[in-house]
Amino acid sequence: MAGQKSVPVLLIVLLTLPFLSFSGVAPQTDEPLWRSVGLDPELWTDRPVAEDSPMMPSYTGNAVIEMKVSYVETHLADREEGTIIIELFEQWAPITTENMIQHVESGLYDGIFFHRVIDDFVTQSGDPECKEIGIYPATSLQCGSGGTGETIPLEHDENLSHVDGAIGMARSADPDSADSQWYIAETEAHGLDPENREDDGYATFGIVRDGMSHIRAIARTPTSDDMTGIEEFQNPASTAGRPLYQAKILSMEMIGVADPDGLIRFGDQTEPTEDGFFQTLLETTVGIGVILAVVVVGVLAFLGRIDPPLSIDKQFILDAELEDVEI
Repeated sequence: MAGQKSVPVLLIVLLTLPFLSFSGVAPQTDEPLWRSVGLDPELWTDRPVAEDSPMMPSYTGNAVIEMKVSYVETHLADREEGTIIIELFEQWAPITTENMIQHVESGLYDGIFFHRVIDDFVTQSGDPECKEIGIYPATSLQCGSGGTGETIPLEHDENLSHVDGAIGMARSADPDSADSQWYIAETEAHGLDPENREDDGYATFGIVRDGMSHIRAIARTPTSDDMTGIEEFQNPASTAGRPLYQAKILSMEMIGVADPDGLIRFGDQTEPTEDGFFQTLLETTVGIGVILAVVVVGVLAFLGRIDPPLSIDKQFILDAELEDVEI
């Protein structure tokens, strides 16, 4: 009898193992871990000058970059380090933002320097050729014209423009030649917007949310064509100045997504319905696995409690024994 009773138990184990194993494994996803980190925009206080633009508020789920920089603001000043936070507008510039995210995740920008700085206009970087060789300013002869060799099309959206702090893609005369180089507007620069130009303009795709004072300091640093570093004595003809003191990107990394409503940090705070728990359970593969496992275990456990039918031989012996019993 012991051997027969072990059969249902064995069946229970074998039949429930697939469900238990399946329910214990989290659903596979291609999303990077940083996508699950919600960031509070209220903590970002060193912002650009506000303007009437859809670019001013943060939007739930937009990718966020942290850029650490090192620079010397002016002659005789100490080297400083700072952190700059950039929100990317993925909903309006999906191609451009994906290009940027891929370059950041690959480490392409780590260790390069800002190779073009114009006070009251833009600070430009993003060229992987722009790294010091030995002692700065010694660098590659290709610095300023380098990239990855993979270009993206010009991507405009009516919600995007060159507000103060906007990040845009650098390009050549060909509108669809943007690669890895980008710039940050150190003031509003609407002269670069497509509606104000005859060459299709330039594409913006994000904005500085914190650390704008560091961008302004880098813009003021003395350059090869504006050597004073004094705002009152700017060279009006400066167009391609390279900082005299290296303005370096120490690192760039994806750190999370904008989460102005706390939906990622704290979850959906709306009141659940009466059947909310069961509905959520049924909508997940884990819940389905658990439910099926419980049903199978219950059925097999019930069947295991029923004595197996007697064989013909055993039934014959039992009937014979009952005939000898006196009533």
